[in-house]
Amino acid sequence: MTRCQDICGYYNVTDSIINDGMADRLANIRSVRDWREPTIVSVDMTFRGVLEMDEKLQIMTTLMDFEMIWENQFIAWDPEEFCGIKRILIPEGSVWIPDINISEITEDDSLDVVYMQLSYNGTIRRIKTLKVVTTCPLDLYKFPFDTQKCNLTFGSTMNTVSDILLVPSSNAEIVTLLSIQEFAKSEWDLKSISIIHLNVSKSGEEWSKVIYQILIRRAPVLYVINLIIPACLLVLVDVASMFIPMEGGERLGFKITVVLGFSVLLLILNDFLPNTDNPPILGVFCMVCLLIMIVSIIDSIFISYMLYLSAVKPEVPKWLKLWVLKRLAFVLRISTQEELTDSITHAVNNKAVDESRAVQESENETNRQLTKDPKDSPEIKLLKRLLLELLMVRRHLIVSKKEETAKSEWHLVAFVLDRFILILYLLIVTIIVVIVVLVWAI
Repeated sequence: MTRCQDICGYYNVTDSIINDGMADRLANIRSVRDWREPTIVSVDMTFRGVLEMDEKLQIMTTLMDFEMIWENQFIAWDPEEFCGIKRILIPEGSVWIPDINISEITEDDSLDVVYMQLSYNGTIRRIKTLKVVTTCPLDLYKFPFDTQKCNLTFGSTMNTVSDILLVPSSNAEIVTLLSIQEFAKSEWDLKSISIIHLNVSKSGEEWSKVIYQILIRRAPVLYVINLIIPACLLVLVDVASMFIPMEGGERLGFKITVVLGFSVLLLILNDFLPNTDNPPILGVFCMVCLLIMIVSIIDSIFISYMLYLSAVKPEVPKWLKLWVLKRLAFVLRISTQEELTDSITHAVNNKAVDESRAVQESENETNRQLTKDPKDSPEIKLLKRLLLELLMVRRHLIVSKKEETAKSEWHLVAFVLDRFILILYLLIVTIIVVIVVLVWAI
């Protein structure tokens, strides 16, 4: 009791358990009395956050607290001899430390540990805050509604299972609960952590490993606002542009502007995603929409060309009438029957021929009357001349009507083709939207 009152400092404990002859041995050699006895190292981890995720390089920067507990068989003291002191802090380099590392690590920017906790029975507790960059194979098929599973494999670099045996000190439920409480809210949400304890065979030897499987889910709000909604709005605007009148070049210029805007979104999406054989469904959706936009632009170009042909080549080719005005219009249920169109055209043509002949005969008869009866008064001659002018105007109107009828056939062909592209556009977009939603929902 008297000795306890005289010696009460931490340095007295360290002086009594670590002398000059034991310092090098304690720091460099595994702390067991029998080399055949493995050192049992209890490990624990608290996952605190995902600082950064690089989808192209498929690496993530994480922050965590890593704890190791092991026994040093050469260090012990009786607390009753040192005023009840049961724990002291010792410098990190003063005793042997198990060489536990993360297999997936590519970069380490962790804080250095200054002190460790040493108990009277030789148990050493070391806690280190790790800020590391590790590899994580990403499955981005459901981006941005994806869930990723990343492994953190802790194991010894040089010591086999006969030297160091790793065991998890906490079960998966406790680790998950503590990690969710400490997890920093960011682009990713922590869902769960599972623990796998196994021995890995390599080169005829076994190595003890403890694997923490981190299940994280992306928060998609940022990508929905900045990527998905603008893409859907551009597709909707491009569909609405199909109702712009075909005459003039407003539709073509508008569609080209929409395609340029959509291309900017594709460039933004490309910055997020790596080059993989399994592209995300969102990228497939954008590429399909871009493809159908290009097809609609080509359709607008052909429609403009048809409207130009209506002025320079009034007659519509028979094969175009057969495939577009008859068959395609029948499939699309557009009320443009070729038989009715042909009958109207023939009737108009026959009527125009008959009326042209009648006008020509009237003109000839009027001319004969004018030359035949020179005794008519000037008033009668003026009336006959006016009649002749009216007949000429009528003939001109008949010819103009015939040309307008031919032009209307070109407009009808252009209308049928335009509605075919519109229906195809809506069908493809609807199918790909349903597929994307089902993939994201599953």
